[in-house]
Amino acid sequence: MGAKTALVTGAARGIGLATTKLFLKDGWQVVMVDRDAEELNGVAMELEGTYPIAEDVSDPEAVKRIIDGAVRQFGSINALVNNAGVADFGPIEETDFMRWRRVMETNLDGVFLMSQEATAALKASKGAIVNIASISGLRASTLRVAYGTSKAGVIHLTKQYAAELGEYGVRANCVCPGPVRTKLAMAVHSQDIIDAYHDAIPLNRYGSEEEIAETIVFLCSEKASYVTGQVLAADGGFESTGVGLPALRK
Repeated sequence: MGAKTALVTGAARGIGLATTKLFLKDGWQVVMVDRDAEELNGVAMELEGTYPIAEDVSDPEAVKRIIDGAVRQFGSINALVNNAGVADFGPIEETDFMRWRRVMETNLDGVFLMSQEATAALKASKGAIVNIASISGLRASTLRVAYGTSKAGVIHLTKQYAAELGEYGVRANCVCPGPVRTKLAMAVHSQDIIDAYHDAIPLNRYGSEEEIAETIVFLCSEKASYVTGQVLAADGGFESTGVGLPALRK
């Protein structure tokens, strides 16, 4: 039996790239998908065992090309990681319909389209789907009317796939990252925000891209063979508890 194949969207950077590298370390082949062709092809050149496909997951025709290309290249898809997303935050009054749709078409439509198109291949392999949502999909917070709603949709969509595809041996789970120390986050988070996260998160720190990747790859593996329909917050405890007054935490 040959190596297993994972398809990871939003694979050119961040959590998607970290997940790709961990799959490779564990002996998988990886189809890397991202709409940033230049960045994608640049990183894929450095990673043996990958096959880059530069397409937009919100486009139904592009999604057909992605799945066809993946199966043609590696013969099967054993895991689909729907990680591609846009983080667009803003007040409700400033979220016009175009902005709303821009978030939904990648964050929610893309997950639906990719999962639907990959269903036949996943049934054939008795594979796994892991969707990347956010703790913003588990609880409301300011400036996330579109983003948070899209991620809440991803959480429920995951459960729909688990319910319908379980009889075929296909598992579907959802990972909800909390604050993660990405280059983008560190570029836009002020010291006040960093300090506030320290106080609000029981583990007192941001997560790393690699820590989120470990959770994703576990859910795709045989170690999680009886786990489906689950929503796992990899967030340092952020979503699970209100930790009280920051002034009381040292």
